Amino acid sequence: MDKMPKWADVVLIPLISVVLALLVSGLVVAIIGESPLRAMQIMVKGAFGSAYGWGYTLYYATNFIFTGLAVAVAFHARLFNIGGEGQAALGGLGVAVILLAVDWPHWSLALAAAMGFAMLFSALWAAVPAYLQAKRGSHIVITTIMFNYIASALLVYLLVNVFRVEGSMAPESATFAAATHLPSAADFAGGLGFRGSTPLNISIFLALIACVLVWLLIWRTRLGYEIRAFGQSETAAVYAGINPTKIIMITMLISGALAGMMAINVVMGEAERLVLDFVEGAGFVGIAVALMGRSHPVGVVLAALLFGALYQGGAELQFEMPAISREMIVVIQALVILFTGALDNMVRMPVQRLFLALKRRRDDAARPNPAE
Repeated sequence: MDKMPKWADVVLIPLISVVLALLVSGLVVAIIGESPLRAMQIMVKGAFGSAYGWGYTLYYATNFIFTGLAVAVAFHARLFNIGGEGQAALGGLGVAVILLAVDWPHWSLALAAAMGFAMLFSALWAAVPAYLQAKRGSHIVITTIMFNYIASALLVYLLVNVFRVEGSMAPESATFAAATHLPSAADFAGGLGFRGSTPLNISIFLALIACVLVWLLIWRTRLGYEIRAFGQSETAAVYAGINPTKIIMITMLISGALAGMMAINVVMGEAERLVLDFVEGAGFVGIAVALMGRSHPVGVVLAALLFGALYQGGAELQFEMPAISREMIVVIQALVILFTGALDNMVRMPVQRLFLALKRRRDDAARPNPAE
């Protein structure tokens, strides 16, 4: 076997990358005259030291699971869906449309409808770049980036001119009916110390269910096999009778629908109305989550938890250490993305050489000596 063990690829390399990122981040913190160890202690305590911290960490992680899965599904077909921001924004629009249009008697009915409309709106938004890639050869990266900006402009227009409450200056929709309120962590896990002040809600269970469904899709269905085969070699896939247009369209529809599900957590679960910029960069963080998680649902969950902790711990760090600005927190997050994504081979190649050297040594030791 000329490859390193699977556990090293999935666990060891991301772990080393994170450690290197934190070491470099510590140097940055030390340069501005603060203690790296104290900063790390504050971040860890802020993210995991209380039910309040856990609530926000898991809330952010829920967003990143959805957007990470969206990118991961596309990755398996070698499609770089960088349009999670716009697709999530359109998902929020779908949630607002159905929740404001119907007087829902119970949150469960409202949730089912909101999920359907979120996935429908975001999948249709992803379908246009997918069609352009499949039929016109337009690169998916360029078109999805462009559609992020179009979605942002569309949302601004609709919030200002269509959804804005009459007499209000705030570019946001009316608040959804009380019956659509999703159960929060205080309702289903109040015994663990969660209170109503944390935004964590039942969307986290939807995210975990989505992970299971994506795993089943990619590794246990014919469609998943076709997606992976197309991603490995389009020429071989076509020779095997796989339709490239079909795979590109279906993969991007699924990817867009997953990104749109993020709106359930934020628009329906936390804000309870449609607001500007509710995505807050989660679509782009999803790219790093998918890269770090090796496009596997389990890896996506772990990477999303890490980035959720960075978001919540970073907010606490900014509060406890005024010398560390919001921009510094972004630098720390960016370093993690840099080491786990762009500089992945910097860690991977030495680790791979180490495992191969150890394997050769074991093989040499097990080989009988002809002189004996």
